[in-house]
Amino acid sequence: MKIALPILLSLSSIAFAAPETYVLDVNHTKPRFEYNHFGYSTQLSRFDTVSGSITIDRAARTGSADVTIDAKSVNTGSTVFNGHIQGEDFFDTEKYPTITYKSDKFKFDGDKLVAVEGDLTIKGVTRPVTLTVTSMLCMPHPMTKKDACGANATAKVKRSDFNMGKYAPYVSDEVTLSIPVESMKP
Repeated sequence: MKIALPILLSLSSIAFAAPETYVLDVNHTKPRFEYNHFGYSTQLSRFDTVSGSITIDRAARTGSADVTIDAKSVNTGSTVFNGHIQGEDFFDTEKYPTITYKSDKFKFDGDKLVAVEGDLTIKGVTRPVTLTVTSMLCMPHPMTKKDACGANATAKVKRSDFNMGKYAPYVSDEVTLSIPVESMKP
Protein backbone atom coordinates (compact mmCIF):
# COMPACT_ATOMS: atom_id res chain seq x y z
CA MET A 1 0.00 0.00 0.00
CA LYS A 2 2.91 2.38 0.67
CA ILE A 3 4.04 1.98 -2.93
CA ALA A 4 0.55 2.17 -4.47
CA LEU A 5 -0.30 5.58 -2.99
CA PRO A 6 2.62 7.49 -4.61
CA ILE A 7 1.89 5.79 -7.94
CA LEU A 8 -1.78 6.79 -7.76
CA LEU A 9 -0.87 10.33 -6.81
CA SER A 10 1.56 10.65 -9.71
CA LEU A 11 -1.04 9.26 -12.13
CA SER A 12 -3.66 11.67 -10.86
CA SER A 13 -1.31 14.62 -11.41
CA ILE A 14 -0.83 13.50 -15.02
CA ALA A 15 -4.58 13.27 -15.51
CA PHE A 16 -5.00 16.86 -14.32
CA ALA A 17 -2.09 18.28 -16.31
CA ALA A 18 -3.11 21.06 -18.62
CA PRO A 19 -1.59 22.99 -21.48
CA GLU A 20 0.87 25.63 -20.34
CA THR A 21 1.57 28.79 -22.34
CA TYR A 22 4.98 30.41 -22.48
CA VAL A 23 5.80 33.82 -23.99
CA LEU A 24 8.97 34.08 -26.07
CA ASP A 25 11.91 35.76 -24.36
CA VAL A 26 12.87 38.34 -27.00
CA ASN A 27 16.41 38.64 -25.62
CA HIS A 28 17.18 34.95 -26.09
CA THR A 29 15.14 34.00 -29.18
CA LYS A 30 17.13 34.96 -32.27
CA PRO A 31 16.37 32.81 -35.33
CA ARG A 32 19.41 32.37 -37.58
CA PHE A 33 19.84 31.33 -41.19
CA GLU A 34 22.90 30.18 -43.08
CA TYR A 35 23.69 29.58 -46.72
CA ASN A 36 26.64 28.94 -48.99
CA HIS A 37 27.91 32.10 -50.70
CA PHE A 38 29.35 31.31 -54.17
CA GLY A 39 31.18 28.31 -52.68
CA TYR A 40 33.52 30.67 -50.83
CA SER A 41 31.99 30.51 -47.38
CA THR A 42 28.94 29.80 -45.26
CA GLN A 43 27.24 33.05 -44.31
CA LEU A 44 25.31 33.34 -41.04
CA SER A 45 22.66 35.98 -40.32
CA ARG A 46 19.89 36.40 -37.77
CA PHE A 47 16.67 38.22 -36.97
CA ASP A 48 16.79 40.46 -33.90
CA THR A 49 13.05 41.01 -33.28
CA VAL A 50 10.74 38.07 -32.62
CA SER A 51 7.46 37.72 -30.70
CA GLY A 52 5.05 34.93 -29.98
CA SER A 53 4.10 32.12 -27.69
CA ILE A 54 4.38 28.38 -27.27
CA THR A 55 1.76 26.21 -25.62
CA ILE A 56 2.73 22.74 -24.50
CA ASP A 57 0.93 19.94 -22.70
CA ARG A 58 3.71 17.52 -21.79
CA ALA A 59 1.34 14.97 -20.28
CA ALA A 60 -0.84 14.83 -23.40
CA ARG A 61 2.22 15.24 -25.64
CA THR A 62 0.69 18.09 -27.62
CA GLY A 63 1.56 21.68 -28.31
CA SER A 64 1.30 24.71 -30.53
CA ALA A 65 3.47 27.64 -31.56
CA ASP A 66 2.64 31.06 -32.93
CA VAL A 67 5.74 33.07 -33.84
CA THR A 68 6.15 36.37 -35.71
CA ILE A 69 9.53 37.60 -36.94
CA ASP A 70 10.09 41.22 -37.92
CA ALA A 71 11.76 40.74 -41.33
CA LYS A 72 13.19 44.27 -41.13
CA SER A 73 15.21 43.18 -38.10
CA VAL A 74 17.44 40.98 -40.28
CA ASN A 75 21.03 41.34 -39.11
CA THR A 76 23.80 40.25 -41.48
CA GLY A 77 26.46 42.29 -39.72
CA SER A 78 26.40 44.88 -42.53
CA THR A 79 23.90 47.74 -42.75
CA VAL A 80 24.35 47.86 -46.54
CA PHE A 81 23.73 44.12 -46.95
CA ASN A 82 20.76 44.25 -44.54
CA GLY A 83 19.17 46.72 -46.95
CA HIS A 84 20.07 44.53 -49.95
CA ILE A 85 18.32 41.41 -48.65
CA GLN A 86 15.32 43.44 -47.51
CA GLY A 87 14.78 44.34 -51.19
CA GLU A 88 12.26 42.85 -53.63
CA ASP A 89 14.55 40.00 -54.76
CA PHE A 90 14.77 38.61 -51.26
CA PHE A 91 12.59 39.43 -48.19
CA ASP A 92 10.79 42.42 -49.80
CA THR A 93 10.18 43.90 -46.35
CA GLU A 94 8.30 46.92 -47.65
CA LYS A 95 5.55 44.64 -48.92
CA TYR A 96 6.01 41.74 -46.45
CA PRO A 97 7.31 43.11 -43.13
CA THR A 98 6.78 39.89 -41.14
CA ILE A 99 7.62 36.21 -41.33
CA THR A 100 5.38 33.80 -39.40
CA TYR A 101 5.55 30.23 -38.20
CA LYS A 102 2.41 28.57 -36.88
CA SER A 103 2.11 25.02 -35.61
CA ASP A 104 -0.44 22.91 -33.82
CA LYS A 105 1.47 19.63 -34.12
CA PHE A 106 4.27 18.75 -31.74
CA LYS A 107 5.80 15.28 -32.14
CA PHE A 108 7.15 13.39 -29.17
CA ASP A 109 9.28 10.29 -28.78
CA GLY A 110 8.17 9.18 -25.34
CA ASP A 111 8.45 12.28 -23.16
CA LYS A 112 10.95 13.98 -25.46
CA LEU A 113 9.83 16.64 -27.97
CA VAL A 114 11.55 15.75 -31.25
CA ALA A 115 9.80 17.81 -33.93
CA VAL A 116 7.36 20.64 -34.56
CA GLU A 117 5.32 20.54 -37.77
CA GLY A 118 3.94 23.84 -38.96
CA ASP A 119 3.56 26.44 -41.68
CA LEU A 120 6.25 29.00 -42.47
CA THR A 121 5.12 32.13 -44.32
CA ILE A 122 7.67 34.34 -46.08
CA LYS A 123 6.75 36.95 -48.74
CA GLY A 124 3.11 35.85 -48.58
CA VAL A 125 4.04 32.24 -49.50
CA THR A 126 3.16 29.54 -46.98
CA ARG A 127 4.93 26.17 -46.97
CA PRO A 128 4.94 23.29 -44.50
CA VAL A 129 8.19 23.18 -42.52
CA THR A 130 9.15 20.62 -39.90
CA LEU A 131 11.55 21.81 -37.23
CA THR A 132 13.78 19.11 -35.76
CA VAL A 133 14.12 19.76 -32.04
CA THR A 134 17.69 19.00 -30.99
CA SER A 135 17.24 19.88 -27.32
CA MET A 136 14.55 21.08 -24.93
CA LEU A 137 14.44 21.85 -21.24
CA CYS A 138 11.64 23.13 -19.00
CA MET A 139 12.37 24.20 -15.43
CA PRO A 140 12.03 27.19 -13.12
CA HIS A 141 14.24 30.02 -14.38
CA PRO A 142 17.14 30.44 -11.92
CA MET A 143 16.83 34.25 -11.86
CA THR A 144 13.12 34.99 -12.21
CA LYS A 145 11.88 31.80 -10.51
CA LYS A 146 9.11 31.60 -13.16
CA ASP A 147 8.53 28.41 -15.16
CA ALA A 148 10.52 28.55 -18.38
CA CYS A 149 11.19 26.36 -21.42
CA GLY A 150 14.00 26.53 -23.92
CA ALA A 151 14.76 24.59 -27.06
CA ASN A 152 16.94 24.47 -30.12
CA ALA A 153 15.48 23.52 -33.48
CA THR A 154 16.70 23.27 -37.06
CA ALA A 155 15.23 22.92 -40.54
CA LYS A 156 16.28 23.23 -44.15
CA VAL A 157 14.24 25.26 -46.64
CA LYS A 158 14.70 26.37 -50.24
CA ARG A 159 14.75 30.09 -50.93
CA SER A 160 13.09 29.52 -54.29
CA ASP A 161 10.04 28.02 -52.54
CA PHE A 162 9.42 31.50 -51.12
CA ASN A 163 10.16 33.50 -54.29
CA MET A 164 13.63 34.41 -53.04
CA GLY A 165 15.80 32.34 -55.40
CA LYS A 166 17.88 35.10 -56.95
CA TYR A 167 21.50 34.05 -57.67
CA ALA A 168 20.76 30.34 -57.11
CA PRO A 169 22.58 28.02 -57.50
CA TYR A 170 25.67 30.24 -57.01
CA VAL A 171 24.27 31.40 -53.71
CA SER A 172 22.76 28.21 -52.36
CA ASP A 173 19.05 27.74 -52.75
CA GLU A 174 19.04 25.59 -49.61
CA VAL A 175 19.13 27.54 -46.37
CA THR A 176 19.62 26.07 -42.90
CA LEU A 177 17.45 27.59 -40.19
CA SER A 178 18.70 27.39 -36.59
CA ILE A 179 16.23 28.54 -34.00
CA PRO A 180 17.22 28.97 -30.35
CA VAL A 181 14.08 29.61 -28.31
CA GLU A 182 13.64 30.64 -24.69
CA SER A 183 10.22 31.30 -23.24
CA MET A 184 8.69 31.99 -19.87
CA LYS A 185 5.27 31.81 -18.26
CA PRO A 186 3.77 35.29 -17.99
